[in-house]
Amino acid sequence: MIMLTKDLMEKIVAKNPGEKEFHQAVNEVFETLEPVLKQHPEYLKAKILERMVEPDRQIMFRVTWMDDKGEVQVNRGYRVQFNSAIGPYKGGIRFHPSVNLGILKFLGFEQVFKNALTGLPMGGAKGGADFDPKGKSEAEMMRFCQSFMDELYRHIGPDTDVPAGDIGVGGREIGYMFGQYKKVVNRFESVLTGKGINWGGSLVRTEATGYGCTYFCEEMLKTRKTDFNGRTVAISGSGNVAQYAVQKITQLGGKVVTLSDSDGSIYDPAGIDVEKWRYVMELKNVKRGRISEYATRYGCEYWPNQRPWKAKCDIAMPCATQNELDMRDAKMLLDNGVIAVCEGANMPSTPEAVELFIANGVLFAPGKAANAGGVATSGLEMCQNHIGISWSAEEVDRQLHQIMVNIHKNAADSARKYGSPGNYVVGANITAFVKVASSMMDQGLI
Repeated sequence: MIMLTKDLMEKIVAKNPGEKEFHQAVNEVFETLEPVLKQHPEYLKAKILERMVEPDRQIMFRVTWMDDKGEVQVNRGYRVQFNSAIGPYKGGIRFHPSVNLGILKFLGFEQVFKNALTGLPMGGAKGGADFDPKGKSEAEMMRFCQSFMDELYRHIGPDTDVPAGDIGVGGREIGYMFGQYKKVVNRFESVLTGKGINWGGSLVRTEATGYGCTYFCEEMLKTRKTDFNGRTVAISGSGNVAQYAVQKITQLGGKVVTLSDSDGSIYDPAGIDVEKWRYVMELKNVKRGRISEYATRYGCEYWPNQRPWKAKCDIAMPCATQNELDMRDAKMLLDNGVIAVCEGANMPSTPEAVELFIANGVLFAPGKAANAGGVATSGLEMCQNHIGISWSAEEVDRQLHQIMVNIHKNAADSARKYGSPGNYVVGANITAFVKVASSMMDQGLI
């Protein structure tokens, strides 16, 4: 069985050259599937693995727009629609210079599993453009979003593909894209999530990924008869996920001592309290400043060009980007007594780091499970749109919390059932795989 998946991995690498993140994501799943494939040989006969790693379609298109100087600019746009076995395609749109097909295939593949774990009827997709929002004026952002949607609208719809935001795409960009979609198709419909509250958005959507990650970690800690109260937490990143993880952890009695951005990390042993959190929100969301300004204001340590993992902590939450926590970082965390690592970003820990954590008995939550709160709440936004009502913040938060509790329970149960108790990587992968694979089997050769 292991040889079979190894041979298939070699074919995938040859067929998708240079797409290292995609190879890593697929291999991480394949390595955990042997127990379920032994019990369900019908999946092998139906070539479910081969079908699951091949996107339903990959769309690339030119995005031509005009900057404020009147010069024509050209970018490349993408939408990778990976799998719709359990519902319409669902996944974010990312605007960043690093965007390429390999990155989006990795994210889209992960999204298939993440969405399956939520229990909501959503398939997996991802999209974006190699466009850099930094330094762009409001008018330039609007023109780019409109031009991007002039092509994307052909491939999406409320029962086909419902994109959301991601890096570089927030409420403003969703608004511009939704407006252009509505104008082109002449319909007001639930085609994007992350919308404004006044025109179909959901409360708690902004907070959802950070809150959900914290809820999942809380469930893991309960298995060791502990919680966040009095615990020290190191978080990477300082964007949306990190910000709301800080808020929820603080509410639960924990103390967050680090944040970071692409320039470096801050270490505040006194903890990021409510006043400091509000400053971070203003700094990052309004002023678009650097995290080093926090260190200047509050007189704490700043570590230029360094990640925060040398800080002494009980719990680590990588919330920035893929492969930001490697073997060296994992060793430092272990030396400093970490008991839990909960991924708020997509695949932020390298395979070697994950292996080290699990081998040393650290509670480890993979991103496809722990950061599913964002897309779960996007699914709840879709539900509200379909029935034409808006739930209160308390109701959305209650449903989000329950979804994360269910994801934890299902992953833990699957890990136990297939011989790897306490291994959430195995549990999450198998839970999601079985749901998608059985749906594909039911629907024939899709």
